[in-house]
Amino acid sequence: MQSYVQDPQVQKNRWWIITAVGMFTIMSTLDASIVNIALPVMSKDLHVPMNQAEWVVSIYLIVICALLLLMGKLGDSLGKIGVFRFGTVLFTVGSLLAGFNHSFYLLLFARVMQALGASMTMANNNGIITEVFPQHERGKALGLIGSFVAVGSIAGPGIGGLILGALPWGYIFWINIPIGIITMIVGHFVLPKDLQTSHQPIDWGGFGTYVLAIVPFFLAVSLGQEVGFGQPLIIGLFIFAVVLFAVFIAIERRHHMPLVSLKLFANREFTVSLLTGFLIFVTNFFSNVITPFYLENARGFSATHAGYLMMVFPIVQVIIAPLSGSLSDKIGPYFLTLVGLGAILLAQVGYALWHLSSPLWVIIVIIAINGFGNGVFQSPNNTIIMSAVAPKDLGIAGGLNALARNLGMVVGISAATTTLFAAMSHTAGHHMSTYPTGHNQLFISGMRVAFVVAIGLCVIAFILTAYRMWQNRKQTA
Repeated sequence: MQSYVQDPQVQKNRWWIITAVGMFTIMSTLDASIVNIALPVMSKDLHVPMNQAEWVVSIYLIVICALLLLMGKLGDSLGKIGVFRFGTVLFTVGSLLAGFNHSFYLLLFARVMQALGASMTMANNNGIITEVFPQHERGKALGLIGSFVAVGSIAGPGIGGLILGALPWGYIFWINIPIGIITMIVGHFVLPKDLQTSHQPIDWGGFGTYVLAIVPFFLAVSLGQEVGFGQPLIIGLFIFAVVLFAVFIAIERRHHMPLVSLKLFANREFTVSLLTGFLIFVTNFFSNVITPFYLENARGFSATHAGYLMMVFPIVQVIIAPLSGSLSDKIGPYFLTLVGLGAILLAQVGYALWHLSSPLWVIIVIIAINGFGNGVFQSPNNTIIMSAVAPKDLGIAGGLNALARNLGMVVGISAATTTLFAAMSHTAGHHMSTYPTGHNQLFISGMRVAFVVAIGLCVIAFILTAYRMWQNRKQTA
């Protein structure tokens, strides 16, 4: 069987390939978070209420999560590089349309087009890198992709703030256009033709029931933050999502060529790593949501200074992830995942201990430890996920990995805000849904409760990973 690893031209261009894939990975993940800071300005310019403007963020995430599995399967069936190329074009055109501030509905249409393109690239980037790079460099390469994901996921608000300080809000989308064009030009010259394509038919029944499960789930999460999760509508949406997900599982079990081969989850390496990655993304968005409140409202830092402090996380991760990947190639990924999880857990304890007079250096160190832990953890964890499946399943494995990340982000945002405001409401004795101006200590108490939840999630991830390591050692002893 042909292989990119045996193709000297592909190997000559492999670092250009990861550059092209990585640039687009940054853009597609960045656009999930960069919009948040511009919502008030968009709301005013487009003459829509704030709760409607929030759909600019929600519709992007919903469409991506609804399509990731399909795009991963299409990558396996038709070719990951072909699907990736088409995704770059769609995303770039969508970015062009999104920058015109003439119509709210044009903006939503453009965001759907962006999400369609982003889902094509997100589902197949890890699979492309896994096929292109030889085994002894795979950890380092996937570490770089993990760094790009981190930069895009975490740096959005900071970059968005810098753009809004100098330019109209449309430029938060138009910044993608030159990057997209450069990526397409580089990709044209360095991306090889697809080698492994199965041309299997798509399980449209499974895809349809999956979409009917994931969309109500997202709606319930999004609306639940506004109206409360105890409302009958929200409970009904969650029940509907669970029922349809059960139908999806039943279809996949019976289908001879399912959208998602459930046999993948029989692989302990794959399943534990996927679940652990999801838990850590949920945890990361506790700090991503709560830290701006702490820095700007409780401590009085300007938005710019708060953005600089929060950028410590992705900067440290970008530096550490490739180093962790290289070390993973030499000593194996399992021990490093545990070290990374330990550092992330330590950082969550540090966040929970912040108070109104915490020294600036302590704040920076805690954020840096979190970036270090994620840098050490993400690369070997991605290596385990992508190495645990057969080459024919790399696309769907990449889709599931990206889905775990995006679900973690959405669940993390919702869980963080819900826990924070519920804890503050309990302490105050009345309902609260915004920062308690003039009552900073009330916020600190709510923040500590929220980070106790984050600590619990980290402990679960740590125990799962430690148990897997113990099992592996017992089997090899």
